[in-house]
Amino acid sequence: MKDLKMYIDGQFIENRSGKWINVLNPSTEEVISRMPDGTVEDVRTAIDAAEKAQGAWERLTSIERAQYLTKIAQGIRNREKELTDIIVREGGKTQGLANVEVNFTADYIDYMAGWARRYEGEIIPSDRPHETIFVFKKPIGVTTGILPWNFPFFLVARKAAPAMLTGNTIVLKPSQLTPENAYVFAQIVDEVGVPKGVFNIVNGRGSVVGHEMAANPKVGMVSLTGSVSAGVQTMEAASANVTKVSLELGGKAPAIVMPDADLDLTVKSIIASRVINTGQVCNCCERVYVHSSIKDAFIEKLLDGFGKVKVGNPSEITDLDMGPLIDAGALKSVEEKVEKAVKQGAILAYGGKRIGTQGYFFEPTLLTNCTQKMDIIQEETFGPVLPIVEFTEVEDAIAWANDCEYGLTSSVYTQNLDMAFKLMRSLKFGETYINRENFEAMQGFHAGWRKSGIGGADGKHGLEEYLQTHVVYLETQG
Repeated sequence: MKDLKMYIDGQFIENRSGKWINVLNPSTEEVISRMPDGTVEDVRTAIDAAEKAQGAWERLTSIERAQYLTKIAQGIRNREKELTDIIVREGGKTQGLANVEVNFTADYIDYMAGWARRYEGEIIPSDRPHETIFVFKKPIGVTTGILPWNFPFFLVARKAAPAMLTGNTIVLKPSQLTPENAYVFAQIVDEVGVPKGVFNIVNGRGSVVGHEMAANPKVGMVSLTGSVSAGVQTMEAASANVTKVSLELGGKAPAIVMPDADLDLTVKSIIASRVINTGQVCNCCERVYVHSSIKDAFIEKLLDGFGKVKVGNPSEITDLDMGPLIDAGALKSVEEKVEKAVKQGAILAYGGKRIGTQGYFFEPTLLTNCTQKMDIIQEETFGPVLPIVEFTEVEDAIAWANDCEYGLTSSVYTQNLDMAFKLMRSLKFGETYINRENFEAMQGFHAGWRKSGIGGADGKHGLEEYLQTHVVYLETQG
């Protein structure tokens, strides 16, 4: 068993509280490591270090900051196998998906480093003859990031890379379920010589460490990826200091399947979007609206596809489609949601049960005969469960898809370009995928509507989350 350390002010810190949090392998339920149960004082020490380092870091040129990022990206690639194994072991992710996450993270950091010479301010014409108006883009200062467990390594980069590139310093809290990958990230940061205080890791519980990261008056922005309840708590903690928040929260992504859809492509894409990371992805397809004329053929193909999904321990088997759910609580939640759906009238067409008695494995599950008011249609499941609703009029499908407190992603399957544009204009979600699985690009902008969040990440717009404006009015005499 490995004892993890926090990384504060350029040093790996021994556990000062004397309290530990065990980390389990969700495939075996064995303790594989333990992390420090951090304190408010740990967070304050890290924030103070970040504040002290920020001025000098900002004074470096953006290309100098980018050079550190490219070294970090290469350091990740040098430890690809080790990081893949860690993500598989502590998160239950399949080997293929874990390896994608490692390499995508390195590519993402390189992508953000590429903005060093490209992000810019503006010069605006003035109403006065001898005046020039400048809009400067400047760093916010000290930023904090509260990370989830479902893509734990990538989210380190998603928060740290744009923050660091634009001259901010950062303090991160990894999930207590998946902390080891962030520990290795900190080792890489240390090895490449990032100035002390620029990047910090504090382990601990959200109620203690996360709360202080949002409530501390020295923090200029807090970014959280997690549940709606965690987002609300973060906003409440940040409100006393009017601290900027950036939140990526839950999702209940609808897929609308039109009569002319390519069913083979549709089924392949929806299954891929449903079983990825055992359904524990906020932008996954969580509910399907299928036209009545093709419902039977669609469900038949889904049943065939679900029957081919391979589930097992990803540390032992390489070619799996799904591993376990993250913990016992997640398993219980999915079981209860399926049971409730059946009580409300859904038909269990496939799956619906735990697999085995060791590890948190659950069958890929298909529910038919669902209706709009069922909890399984309205509430996020975060597991490999797919409910199906039948429609005859496209206006109903649009209304039902939009009838949700979430607004992160959506998808459409049709070969009619006019219909694709109609649906694209009508769906009230931050992202819409047409004839493909739900998975965003690093150069896009991942942002939700309604309770799915505030702000966003990736691309130019994600980079600008970490910048604030300084407008200068310069009037000369000649």
